[in-house]
Amino acid sequence: MTKLRIRPPAHAVDEEYIAKYNLATSRMRELDKDPKDPRGFKQQANVHCAYCNSAYKIDGKELQVHESWLFFPFHRWYLYFYERILGSLIDDPTFALPYWNWDNPKGMRLPPMFEGPGSSIYDAWRNPHVRCGTIIDLGSYGNETKTTELQTMTNNLTHMYRQMITNAPCPLLFFGKPYRLGTAPKPGAGTIENIPHTPVHIWTGTVLGSKLENGDTSFGENMGNFYSAGLDPVFYCHHGNVDRMWNEWKQIGGKRRDLTDKDWLNSEFFFYDENRNPWRVRVRDCLDSKKMGYDYAPMPTPWRNFKPTRKTTTGKVNTGSLPPVSQVFPLTKLDRAISFSINRPTSSRTQKEKNEQEEILTFNCVKYDDREYIRFDVFLNSDKTVNANELDKVEFSGSYTSLPHVHANHNSSPEGISFELAITELLEDIGLEDEKTIAVTVVPKAGGETISIEGAEIKLVAC
Repeated sequence: MTKLRIRPPAHAVDEEYIAKYNLATSRMRELDKDPKDPRGFKQQANVHCAYCNSAYKIDGKELQVHESWLFFPFHRWYLYFYERILGSLIDDPTFALPYWNWDNPKGMRLPPMFEGPGSSIYDAWRNPHVRCGTIIDLGSYGNETKTTELQTMTNNLTHMYRQMITNAPCPLLFFGKPYRLGTAPKPGAGTIENIPHTPVHIWTGTVLGSKLENGDTSFGENMGNFYSAGLDPVFYCHHGNVDRMWNEWKQIGGKRRDLTDKDWLNSEFFFYDENRNPWRVRVRDCLDSKKMGYDYAPMPTPWRNFKPTRKTTTGKVNTGSLPPVSQVFPLTKLDRAISFSINRPTSSRTQKEKNEQEEILTFNCVKYDDREYIRFDVFLNSDKTVNANELDKVEFSGSYTSLPHVHANHNSSPEGISFELAITELLEDIGLEDEKTIAVTVVPKAGGETISIEGAEIKLVAC
């Protein structure tokens, strides 16, 4: 049996590993001298750009592996071949990529190995604020959050609990909306793709609209935009942890398991291996990382026990003082915090009913300028006075974020998405299970002037 490649947490690797990783990446960069070599660093980065920035058309429609159930399997296969190429370049089949352990306070900084100018894994186009041990904001939206380091770490763990547990009790909520051949996809990211995946990209890339050294205007390069993200070596370290979350999520139990839909299992991607051989791979063959030949060195997951317990309000917010959802939507722009009351489809559900159906708050047809950073937060049983910088409260439901695109002629390409939040656990924690009407507050953090929302509703969905 071939020995498993064990991916280590990036903050804990030794000098020998760092030297080996730098050597492998340096040799991959040398392959760029032959632009036709699919193993070259730039060509590998182009793979991500192609699958994520409208290079391919399938059945007459642009292929986009983000904001759908293709997100996790595509990136798993992508890293799989990238890792094999690196190992072959240093003649070490046991070499494994590191993972950026941002879900653990010990890893909530840019891994030090990526900070050395002149090394093959350094990128001069990273935002300067990521250096010198700055605590990462897993909900980053292009601006610095005005809070303490401790509160930032607390918010990070809250995001992780919400995205891995509260908001991801069902497979489609975790993986994202279906993307079927022959049908127009209805975009909708899974929980981890939304946060922390996208904010880590935003936090690491240059400031959108700033001036680069060559005088060009930044679109968030490199990590902060789909087209250029793969040009920063830390991309692969970041996605190592994203991929690890897939394994961790399934270990939580309950209904957290892989999809069984044949359209998902039979979806295919195309890659080149370390010998320049082309491979057509399927989703069904990447469900078990150990069977693919790799696993992750274990690290504690403190977010599992970070369920918010503090309440902002005592009792129920007076929904009678708020406008009903029908008077607030459609919303043409989200330029300020909004609060509204909304009816639930039923109340006082039994545990059996909760096990069979998840209660979901859905924002329908959310549109925005996708060249910009986007984020808004959602709170239950709160009004506009909510402190949106302290997320470790039971009322905090979740956030929506978006990574910028660069399109032909730099035009905006707004497309309505569906944003869903599982609220069964929150209703229990807040004490609203028996209420027929609840209060919802939406707080914009970035891009609100360009955000429009057609409507909001609460529905019951079978997991």
